[in-house]
Amino acid sequence: MEWGSIQFDWNRTRAFLIVAEEGSLSAAARSLNMTQPTLGRQITALEQELNVTLFEQVGKRQVLTLSGQKLVGYVKQMAEAANQLSLMALAQRTELSGLVTVSVSQLDAVFRIPPVVRAIRQIAPDIELRIDVSNDVADLKRREADIAIRNFRPEQGDLITRKIADEPIGLYCSPLYAERFPGVSQLKDIRHADFIGYDLSSSVRDHLRKLGGESDTYHFPIISQFQLLHIELAKLDQGLIFLPTDIGYKIPELTSLLPEVEPVMEIPVWLVCHRELRTNPGVNLVFDTLANALF
Repeated sequence: MEWGSIQFDWNRTRAFLIVAEEGSLSAAARSLNMTQPTLGRQITALEQELNVTLFEQVGKRQVLTLSGQKLVGYVKQMAEAANQLSLMALAQRTELSGLVTVSVSQLDAVFRIPPVVRAIRQIAPDIELRIDVSNDVADLKRREADIAIRNFRPEQGDLITRKIADEPIGLYCSPLYAERFPGVSQLKDIRHADFIGYDLSSSVRDHLRKLGGESDTYHFPIISQFQLLHIELAKLDQGLIFLPTDIGYKIPELTSLLPEVEPVMEIPVWLVCHRELRTNPGVNLVFDTLANALF
């Protein structure tokens, strides 16, 4: 390889890729934990090194130029190679130490993860745990997390998956709100109820209709991706929420609307890890502890 022909800073290509994917300097700066001016200087320096213009500013967004569009594919290949190198190096460690990142949902983080973290720290105090709390799906191949808890089975062949439970889901509300539905014993018998929803997609509504009920049964006047807000709103008599039954019963201000037919649905829970990392002792310990302790 002609090393002298490489006339740019490889580190700046990472900044270019993140801006291209995030679409703005501000979002990319937050992702990289750096200031926006610093990130802007890196992009400008890369453009000067390559003698091309990579972005055009349209409003507050950074839009790839034609040159930027041509280059972004090559930079993605570089990022993938760097991730693979990182994965291979991490997998070679033999000690119970180092950083392990776990991606968990908001509800798991609050109600399930703390005792698991305590158990891991008692066994291996030199492991540094980073808990990424998000309901978004972490990209394990890009090292956004080492281990993730998901409600679906990934199809990628380089990921190791273990189904750890079929999570029972119940329907919860405040005792006062439950008084609106006297004698209701089945989901299909609920009429004109307000549900607190997670997003605007129709998947939840479609699933509910499969369980029974007329088209006017399920209303979602409140939408939020912050699940802890669902709980607080339900406490204030604002509607019905779906919760895992083990979590629902831990909240004294809420009651199960249909205790006789719980669970009203079940959701699979999968533990996922990149195949290369499964041989790393620290990742292996965290993976197995999560699998054995969560359900």
